[in-house]
Amino acid sequence: MARVLMKGCEAIAEAAVRSGCRFFAGYPITPQNEIPEYFARRLPEVGGNFVQGESEVASVNIAYGAASAGTRAMTSSSSPGIALKSEGISYCAAARIPLVYANISRGGPGVGAIQPAQQDYFQATKASGNGGFQMRVFAPSTVQEAVDMTYKAFDYADEDRNPVLILADGVIGTMMEPVELPEMRSEEEIAKIKAEKKWACVGHELDYENRGWIQPGNWDTNIMQQVNEDAQALYDSWVPEYESYMTEDAEVIIASYGISARISKSVADILRAEGIKVGVVRAITVNPFPYNAFDEINYDNVKAILDVEMSIPAQFVKDVEAGVKGRAPIETCLCSGGNIMSREAVIEAVKKIVEK
Repeated sequence: MARVLMKGCEAIAEAAVRSGCRFFAGYPITPQNEIPEYFARRLPEVGGNFVQGESEVASVNIAYGAASAGTRAMTSSSSPGIALKSEGISYCAAARIPLVYANISRGGPGVGAIQPAQQDYFQATKASGNGGFQMRVFAPSTVQEAVDMTYKAFDYADEDRNPVLILADGVIGTMMEPVELPEMRSEEEIAKIKAEKKWACVGHELDYENRGWIQPGNWDTNIMQQVNEDAQALYDSWVPEYESYMTEDAEVIIASYGISARISKSVADILRAEGIKVGVVRAITVNPFPYNAFDEINYDNVKAILDVEMSIPAQFVKDVEAGVKGRAPIETCLCSGGNIMSREAVIEAVKKIVEK
């Protein structure tokens, strides 16, 4: 298939449309504005619907309603906007409603800066909303990966009947790269997917046995415990995804995700040319986290693990520490607030480790 040059946000939206998304509700916020803008133009072309809500809170609940009727639905925002959507997302998880959403994250805390950052890691993986629910969270490092992950996210959401998050950032969202777009699902395929959702609120008699984990207003503690036990069984079934890049003989291993991992891989290439053995462990899913990737490391060779992320204080490093289990010292290379990680900063951090 021919490759086309697309901006990250627009590529995410097009991938969603091709996967059968026919409803989007959102609200403007930088740097994800091109996602709703693209949907507003594209969805009417395929018989879908776009709604700009009066707020982030309204938008996520509108998308919740559309998804409850069995339609493949999506919303998106950036950092503080995602925080406002968290209650609606937790409701989707509670009611077992499949919803895909994207966070094109920016600097914080609070409203923060409009430039890229990775300061929403805890929000995405540890506290996406009340009640301790979990989601599959994918972290693309290229626009092509953002396309592929978004396309598959709708299948995962339907399979699990659970929200799925694409955790990108302002770099991935606003950069332009050539991408190969997936095939457009046929209207027959989309109709079949919707028809198979016997739990959907579309006017027919509901299958209450399989309707969802909870019903609003259910205060039976035994039922609620069973709900959470069933949820845990779902979460345990997920398989983490990761990439180990030139780690076999590495003396320094960089641990990272998203755009920082992409930068880290280029650093590994540069330093290998200088004779410094550097490898990269990249988390492709940040939930479930690939703790097992750190069990594959040869700690007899490794001088240190270098956590590289665009967050101060560091967040990703907490999961890295849990994976390393004290088998090697861990250093950090950090930036935040809208500053983008540079290769020069990572190279300097690696060389300091080697000099020690």
